[in-house]
Amino acid sequence: MVNRLAQSQSLYLRKHAENPIDWWPWCDEALATATRENKPIFLSVGYSSCHWCTVMEGEAFSNQAIAQYMNANFIPIKVDREERPDLDSIYMQALQMMTRQGGWPLNIFLTPGDRIPFYGGTYFPVDPRYGRPGFLEVLQTIRRFYDTEKGKLQAFKDEILGLFQQSIVLAESQDLNAELLRRGLETSIAIINTRELGPNFPMIPYSESALRGIRFNFVGKYDSKEVCTKRGLDLALGGIYDHVAGGFHRYTVDGTWTVPHFEKMLYDNGQIVEYLANLWSAGVQEPAFERAIAGTIKWLQREMIAPAGYFYAAQDADNFTSIEEVEPEEGAFYVWSYNELEKLLDAEEFAELQSQFTVTQTGNFEAKNVLQRRHEGKLSDTLENALAKLFKVRYGDTPENVKIFPPARNNQEAKSTNWPGRIPAVTDPKMIVAWNSLMISGLAKAAAVFGKFDYLELGAKAAKFILDNQWVNGRFYRLNYDGQAAVMAQSEDYALFIKSLLDLHQASESLSEDKVDDLQLKSSFWLENAVRVQEEFDEFLWSIEVGGYYNTANDASADLLVRERSYTDNATPAANGVAIANLVRLTLLTEDLQYLDRAEQGLKAFSSVMQETPQACPSLFSALDWYLNCTLIRTTFSQISGLISQYQPAAVYRGENNLPEGIVGLVCQALRCKEPAKTEGRFLEQIQQSQTRGLSLP
Repeated sequence: MVNRLAQSQSLYLRKHAENPIDWWPWCDEALATATRENKPIFLSVGYSSCHWCTVMEGEAFSNQAIAQYMNANFIPIKVDREERPDLDSIYMQALQMMTRQGGWPLNIFLTPGDRIPFYGGTYFPVDPRYGRPGFLEVLQTIRRFYDTEKGKLQAFKDEILGLFQQSIVLAESQDLNAELLRRGLETSIAIINTRELGPNFPMIPYSESALRGIRFNFVGKYDSKEVCTKRGLDLALGGIYDHVAGGFHRYTVDGTWTVPHFEKMLYDNGQIVEYLANLWSAGVQEPAFERAIAGTIKWLQREMIAPAGYFYAAQDADNFTSIEEVEPEEGAFYVWSYNELEKLLDAEEFAELQSQFTVTQTGNFEAKNVLQRRHEGKLSDTLENALAKLFKVRYGDTPENVKIFPPARNNQEAKSTNWPGRIPAVTDPKMIVAWNSLMISGLAKAAAVFGKFDYLELGAKAAKFILDNQWVNGRFYRLNYDGQAAVMAQSEDYALFIKSLLDLHQASESLSEDKVDDLQLKSSFWLENAVRVQEEFDEFLWSIEVGGYYNTANDASADLLVRERSYTDNATPAANGVAIANLVRLTLLTEDLQYLDRAEQGLKAFSSVMQETPQACPSLFSALDWYLNCTLIRTTFSQISGLISQYQPAAVYRGENNLPEGIVGLVCQALRCKEPAKTEGRFLEQIQQSQTRGLSLP
């Protein structure tokens, strides 16, 4: 017997379709039923590759006694956070207000009618353990409280609603100055320098903000370049990277970057590719960075690209080790026993693997080995051959022969397909605009830095899919399920897609004409579409009253408790930081100062947050850097090809075919241009001066 979720497009929701719980999707009918029957809403939010979501589905949500009580006393609603990040953001904030903790699965109880949260948590075990009560006991206590403590319930609701109202009303300041920028960048540098006992996350919005600090002569506690290089090495050498087949896992559970939580998320991989390419362009040309970028893009091509050209969302942490297993095992696809490695490799390969990677008889993860590099530098041919043998065990053939590895779209496919190697983890094949955009930006940056035209082609094809398929009745949509657009786009989709179009424009500016013609997509194509998408973004999500962008469109917010404007960075950059930086870039490329006015208004809208909690919003400081140091570089296409591989984080390029004779290039800012440069040395000097003018501190 299946429940209402069986017809969902979301893989995460369908995973709960056979639960005895009478799940509803988030919809008007479910909300109305809760009001009519006066039942509290049990809202459970997660995503398909979430390990503890999977555990709770197999335990509490499959328990008959729990289901019987839940169905009689609550309206249970399941939400895929990847479909509805607006709902997830609101109720995650509520959970953090109540418990000072967060995470997924997010399980929270709401009053019917007004949908105000009054109790919540993350993972609830079936029976009391880990210091947590059993889930049935929680349900009984919550229902009893709802029925008998109306006064306390109302007081709690008033308090939570008051906190929400305070969180969306922000004071405004005029101080968008060098001191604010310095403080913000130094905060990010300090955060990236922190050595955690675990877990360790990539934290790329902070890393990107910290990297911007290398242009300035900070007399501070930490050296920006050193700190950012260490973060790059942790990523490229650590167990968070799949050294056998490419791609980055979500995070590591320890403080040494060794043992990952094994899911691979598209959004992490796109950001890390861009960050490592930026590090390389900043002069940190570590071979491990180039290898990690190339390996990740090979993983993308092999396992994460739909025939239509877009990128899949994620791969699970868990996989089956045999078709007889009832539940998948965490990390089994990726780890190696000591004896297995000893048998697979010859004596020279095994000795070198032990020398260069963390390989021991006892292992570092449940008696198995997660491979982590011990040293920087280029791997030897012997080691690359050894890793290719491990690849063959996983995939059934050599890396050269496995060009496409089709996804297992659910557990049944994973167990019923005759895989040539190990049974792979399930892949969530939905297309998410925001996450695709992060990958497109990473590909565009890597293409520009390494001169790889094929990287640009991959990004361009994904962007073309979005442009051709994600508008329904003139409106932008966030998701695509096998060719069907779904869920109206949110601010992160607009902001990150516009950024990716601008990144494609910049990478395309450095191409030779023959390659542009082959692709039939000149740089002007990307800029024109960025302007078009920005117009829609401004029309439906810009806050005219206070500035900044709302998370959801003005005609798609009726089911929300509050209408948020996200400015806090998490695993992905906050929409408003990215959006404001886009506005400055559009100013430079179009010479339309309305964009600059809007960027200034947006920064002022969040200026009090930047001053009071700089640790919360690194992307806003990246936007402030753009605002204070924005630079337009006008020169020949051949000059751009040489310049674009260098780290110029507050500059955009515009190719010119008809510069005056004797002029190498022009360096312009938002409202003025410098004297035309007649020598290359003077030109480079002007570029450097322009990009540090907004932070001329000792």
